[in-house]
This record gives sequence, structure tokens and C-alpha cells, in this order.
Amino acid sequence: MAHIARLRLLFGSALVPAISIALVLIFIAYAIFGPKGILAWGDYSRQIQERSAELRILKAQQAALANRVRLLDPRHADRDMVEELVRRDLGVTHPDEVVIPIH
Repeated sequence: MAHIARLRLLFGSALVPAISIALVLIFIAYAIFGPKGILAWGDYSRQIQERSAELRILKAQQAALANRVRLLDPRHADRDMVEELVRRDLGVTHPDEVVIPIH
């Protein structure tokens, strides 16, 4: 009986430190392998590079659209572009004319 009581006391006193160590190990594993852990940093840098390339493309498209808006400004519109758009949209081109859309 004394052995059982001693084992119970030993396991009871070791239970709290064992649970504490297990929780600390879980937190460490999550910090390393979790979605925002140390191993995810490589993926973040790859995503940053992809998004930077996408941003450069979008900025180029934005600049092209801004130029087109500038050319169509009613105060000083580019006559050739206005004529091209009007003739293409209204369908008043002659059969021998070629309208090249700029996109």
C-alpha cells in the first residue's frame, strides 16, 4: 500500500510540470511550423515578389489608361483618336478602311 501511495504522490507531483512542458512544446511547434511561423517566411518572400511583379504590370496598365484619358480630354482631345473611336463605335468606316483597335 505504501508503494501505491508513493507512486500516486510521484505522478501527482509530476503531472503539472509535464502538462506545462507539453504546452510549451506545442507553442514552440506552432511558432516554427504554424501558418505564420518561421518556416512560412520563405513563402512570404515569394508572395511579395509575385505581388511586386503584379503591381508593376498594373501600374503600367494604369499609366496607359491615364494616357488614353489625357488624349480624350475634351479641352484638348487628340483629334485622330477621337475620330478613330467615333468611326469604330458608330460603324461609319468604309469597306476599304482598316481600324486597328488600341487596347
